[in-house]
Amino acid sequence: MAIKSLSIRIEEIMLNKLHVIADYEGRSANSEILVLIRDAIEKYEEKHGEIKIK
Repeated sequence: MAIKSLSIRIEEIMLNKLHVIADYEGRSANSEILVLIRDAIEKYEEKHGEIKIK
């Protein structure tokens, strides 16, 4: 599996809050974002079924 890079625009206050949460969880901000994305995908798939990637 290839690792891709993604750049996002984020308000400074939101980024600062993300860092607080990530620090609390013992993760980097990047790792925390990946956890949040995985959780969102899992929740979506529970409701709508598995997302099929071609």
